[in-house]
Amino acid sequence: MNTNEREYIESDLTYKVVGCAMAVVNVLGHGLREKTYERALCVEFENQGLSFQQQHIYPIYYRNQHIDDYIPDLEVESRLIVEVKTVDRIVDEHIGQVLNYLRISDLEAGVILNFKHPKLEWKKIVLQQGRKAK
Repeated sequence: MNTNEREYIESDLTYKVVGCAMAVVNVLGHGLREKTYERALCVEFENQGLSFQQQHIYPIYYRNQHIDDYIPDLEVESRLIVEVKTVDRIVDEHIGQVLNYLRISDLEAGVILNFKHPKLEWKKIVLQQGRKAK
């Protein structure tokens, strides 16, 4: 699968989620706490008929010992990780965070939603082929 084809992974679901985020920012405005937007997204997902899990816990093991937990904000339709931010801009650290969630969850796509500014900022993240956790 080439790079252009990877962009289409979960595109329809990504656009539904971004549409939900735009609806939220249109009502609540920008600059509130991340948790406020996360909770509002849950209401909007329900309204749009999207299934989701909030704060799904993914345990991390090393040599068969539980050493940590990774907890993405939201997982939509058991196919897309959604990370909610209120930051100046989406940076490599945020992208790395979502890539780790994807590796751990065995999902291929995620989206970062940034509610800091009047215009919603979002970035889709797709795990590179061959990088999924086994």
